[in-house]
Amino acid sequence: MTIRLRSLALAMPLLIGSLTVPASADDKPEMRTISVTGTGRVSAPPTTAEINIGVITQGATAKEALAANTESMTALQGVLKESGVASKDVQTTQLNVSPQYSQPAPFQPGQPQKEFVPRIVGYQVQNTVSITARDLAKLGTLLDAVVTAGANQMNGITFQIDKPESLLDVARKQAMADAKQKAELMAGEAGVVVGLPISIRDEISAPPAPPMMGRAMMSMAKSPVPIAGGEQELSVNVHIVYELKVAK
Repeated sequence: MTIRLRSLALAMPLLIGSLTVPASADDKPEMRTISVTGTGRVSAPPTTAEINIGVITQGATAKEALAANTESMTALQGVLKESGVASKDVQTTQLNVSPQYSQPAPFQPGQPQKEFVPRIVGYQVQNTVSITARDLAKLGTLLDAVVTAGANQMNGITFQIDKPESLLDVARKQAMADAKQKAELMAGEAGVVVGLPISIRDEISAPPAPPMMGRAMMSMAKSPVPIAGGEQELSVNVHIVYELKVAK
């Protein structure tokens, strides 16, 4: 937060010898300003959760691994449909088919080292989908159902507020009031008063991402999975430049 106070260029006549020469009409008073930042915060429970889950399968051949993965993913999508998740809220985000290679034997002290040439011993298929859950009261039951259906990978949960516009407007009003209060306080200490705003700029701070839940937690989870959404904080900063005027 900075205050810039600049002296007024007063349009006073200039004395040259015995002649009085008025100041130029272009010599306008320099504007004095104050720049402040106001902050507004609003908290509310999240309304949706985005979950990234997937199925990893392995097989002796790529075809075998892909067939097993397709079977599990088909069952998984059936469970999602039965649980009330709309098709628009399910999106494939990753599909990988990768070979699995043999590993060298552990080092044995005193034994001669042989040249190791890796060879393909199988294939792995990874299929990941992003799910938007809109009924958070049933989120734990949904997670239990997808794990039962074959999901063996989970990359995390992100809670969100679906339509934050009205909450952001409340935060903006708070930020504007906060900026005005700061400007008036400092201007009063400097012996001037706050005039009209010259410029206004806002910026929205997104809530921090929650910790990720790994695969191990998914495999050890019990039914129903306990999920705590907490609250999301929406923050708005406004940067305002006000004109300063001499107090009357």
